[in-house]
Amino acid sequence: MAITRGIRRGLWLVVCFCLLVGPLGAQGPASPAPARRPAVYEFGAKTCLPCIQMQKVMAELQQSHGHLVEFRMVYVDEHKDLFPQYKIMLIPTQVFLDATGKEVDRHIGPLSKEEVLQKLKDLKLLN
Repeated sequence: MAITRGIRRGLWLVVCFCLLVGPLGAQGPASPAPARRPAVYEFGAKTCLPCIQMQKVMAELQQSHGHLVEFRMVYVDEHKDLFPQYKIMLIPTQVFLDATGKEVDRHIGPLSKEEVLQKLKDLKLLN
């Protein structure tokens, strides 16, 4: 009886893991275009409340600083190939890239506009 319960629990964990990871894409990862300026990729989903909050922050940043830094929303249902490429496990996740496209930092969870700007300054991606 205890063994059966343990097996059921193990199977349940495997099913949950497959449901979460499976949709992230079985396709090969696509290579992003080389950046000519630093970039912040916001990985999320359109149904995730913290991701919706970050969408507003990213839109504000694109409007105020888009000429210096590229701000891009990357949704799991539209860009399944990029999630495994960037090893995204939780959303929202922000990936900070230098002008060559190399990842220099990442953050998991929502950030305010001011926090994103400060992180860009700390990483010397923005003056």
